[in-house]
Amino acid sequence: MQVHMDAIDRKILRVLSEDGSLSAADIAEKVGLSQSPCWRRINRLEREGVIRQRAIVVDRRKVGLETMIFAHVKLSAHGKSRVSDFASMIRGFPEVLEGYVTLGDTDFLLKIVTHDIESYEKFFYHHLSQIPGVQEIRSSIAMSEIKYTLALPIPEA
Repeated sequence: MQVHMDAIDRKILRVLSEDGSLSAADIAEKVGLSQSPCWRRINRLEREGVIRQRAIVVDRRKVGLETMIFAHVKLSAHGKSRVSDFASMIRGFPEVLEGYVTLGDTDFLLKIVTHDIESYEKFFYHHLSQIPGVQEIRSSIAMSEIKYTLALPIPEA
């Protein structure tokens, strides 16, 4: 369900999307409000679930996670009845950063990070391929990153 937002709410979201560490005073200055009304708007956006969380962005390579894999997972006909079970298991793997149910040739798209190819191989054989109902996994290794952002293209009002 879409939440009603005015132009200032949208400006706040654009500013926060680019730098979630800014104080309410800094955000207020950038969007043309005083601190208190800006803080109230941010609070409301959080309560309404528009702002789900504020987090830091860690450079995965600097912490030893050199390899990013996109895994396309297809479930067997029997496994399709257990989509929620598969999703629950995937949520438990810290290597899986993102997971999506998809339409088309595969049922899920997973974004996975590991130390190296050998680490992914272990994860693949010991965890991912062992989930009941998995019929096929096609993995693609990301060679380089050409764009990365958490900032959504929030439209003007």
